[in-house]
Amino acid sequence: MRLILLASLLVAPPSLAQGTAPLRVDINAGLTQPMPIAVPAFAPGNGASTEAGTTTQLGQRAAEVIANDLKSSGLFRPLDPAAYTTQVGIDDVVKPDFPAWRTVAAQALVTGTVTANADGGITLACYAYDVFAGTEIARQGFVTTVAGWRRAAHKCADLVYSRLTGESGYFDSRIVYVSETGSRTRRIKRLAIMDQDGAGHRFLTSGQNLVLTPRFAPGQQTITYMSFDNDRPRVWLYTLGSGRQESVGSFAAMTFAPRFSPDGQNLVFSMAVGGNTDIYRFNLATRAITRLTTGPGIDTSPSYSPDGSRIVFESDRGGSQQIYVMNADGSGQSRISFGEGRSASPVWSPRGDYIAFTRIGGGRFGIGVMRPDGGGERLLTNGYQDESPAWSPNGRVILFARGDRSGRSGLWSVDISGLNERRLATPLDASDPAWSPLLP
Repeated sequence: MRLILLASLLVAPPSLAQGTAPLRVDINAGLTQPMPIAVPAFAPGNGASTEAGTTTQLGQRAAEVIANDLKSSGLFRPLDPAAYTTQVGIDDVVKPDFPAWRTVAAQALVTGTVTANADGGITLACYAYDVFAGTEIARQGFVTTVAGWRRAAHKCADLVYSRLTGESGYFDSRIVYVSETGSRTRRIKRLAIMDQDGAGHRFLTSGQNLVLTPRFAPGQQTITYMSFDNDRPRVWLYTLGSGRQESVGSFAAMTFAPRFSPDGQNLVFSMAVGGNTDIYRFNLATRAITRLTTGPGIDTSPSYSPDGSRIVFESDRGGSQQIYVMNADGSGQSRISFGEGRSASPVWSPRGDYIAFTRIGGGRFGIGVMRPDGGGERLLTNGYQDESPAWSPNGRVILFARGDRSGRSGLWSVDISGLNERRLATPLDASDPAWSPLLP
């Protein structure tokens, strides 16, 4: 889908230029009161019809997507449109009636227009305002196909989130996961993909073969995963768009738990040889394979640091599942988890500041985070079976799978503060999630 940013609409926020304190959400202060924000329907730039509806209808839908995105972060509280005391026309987009928005206690206002273009596409113009200061925070336009209107709305939400938090957004992204159905003894598992808000859901595999641990490539057009071939676990690649599936290498041993390097040139995965499971690096271009661990026991679930210099993994070499780090060439291996119980499925944050993991103990599973040196360990969830953490593109939110005693499972997310725990809707049971980087 083609989506173009109109740089000519970018302006310096007047509140910053005038030296006044900008409106800002402090996301590190243990926020318990989300910011009240108004997101009225975007005004029609013209009255034209498109393949997806009129510009009036698209303006209403875009506002709903933006409001839902911002609400899902837990940092914003979109106001009920029924409480609005003013309507937004095309002239009000650039000259808002700030006193009217103050009467409903909106601290920020997000508005804009949707215009049908001569080539059949649309332009979504996004504006954000500090209501009490009466100043513009940001504006940006997005040119896209009609089918891309949701992505343009996600881009607008990311712009607002970024300007009000100081961090990059994460709404224009996708999630791949394992969709599950059937009885416990005859479970059918298929790869599925959707936008981060659940829209655009589709299945990628038929369910004929069991699939596990899907992970995005940095370029997002390829997914690596583990699937069974002749009852043997093997690492596979799936190319989005074409739907092409191919196995990685022709190893005699079982291979599983794959993940891409940050530059997309290598895969790291586990391979079981002679009763021992170690981590290997596989170069996708040269097909060369390098063994990175050699200790006894099971070494698995490798995950690169964002700069590609180190790898975190789990190992039972010390008698129980724990988390270790090593240099990317396999040197300097050291244990970093020392809390109660077992620690598994580590994954490095895109920001590099934390490692998320699964804590297992007392018959329960929880999602935790720790610094790369093992310090600052804390649990964010405490469910019956919370596991398989995955980071949002900005490293602010953790997606995970939650199972219950009946064997059902679904996708949930939690902020790294431990707040705003919420469930993501999926058509069937779900597990093993992975979050893509921001879409290009």
